[in-house]
Amino acid sequence: MELKLRLTDDGSHTLYRKDIDENYHSTHGAVQESEHVFIKNGLNYCHKALFKNHISILEVGFGTGLNCFLSYLYAKNNKVRINYSGLEINPLNDSIISQLNYCSNNQEQLIFNNIHQFEWGKWGSVSDFFKIKKISSSLQTCKFENKFDLVYFDAFGPRVEHQLWNKKWYSKIKNFLNDDSALVTYCAKGSVRRDLISIGYNVERLEGPKGKREMLRAST
Repeated sequence: MELKLRLTDDGSHTLYRKDIDENYHSTHGAVQESEHVFIKNGLNYCHKALFKNHISILEVGFGTGLNCFLSYLYAKNNKVRINYSGLEINPLNDSIISQLNYCSNNQEQLIFNNIHQFEWGKWGSVSDFFKIKKISSSLQTCKFENKFDLVYFDAFGPRVEHQLWNKKWYSKIKNFLNDDSALVTYCAKGSVRRDLISIGYNVERLEGPKGKREMLRAST
């Protein structure tokens, strides 16, 4: 798997995967996309609108760990407790991780490194309010041990991973959601929205991040 480091328009890094001709994040800005889709319209919504202070998150597509790191910062700044489960079938190696530029100071860099250094398949404590379990498994094969309040559906898009974007796997997720929970994704494709609605999600089309007109939030 050949990966190339790329700067996006907000100055933060993404990765380009040559074999599938796809970037891990929006080229308009990796951090701004993650902040808008997953933190503002996902985590902040779950915390403020759904009144949850102890949140169990599932991320489908752990990737560079950016969403996880930003979730840690949110938890720290807003006194929220988070248990974070991240699925990833192609974990990054240390040489790639060490080049990513998401941290603004040495303390943040230590946290980011810590997130990536935890052993896969086991819970690790980043702090007393943030725990993480990285799972080297696909959504299709993973056997969940707990339920979730929030899902970051951040896999590669339907063009690349069409087998993942369908009702069967949305239903699997729905079966492991607590009451008053949500799924957020950058993808606003009509077929995705219709499939989510057909299996009982309440779906909102929200303003997308820079460079994208819309995103989706599906609630239970």
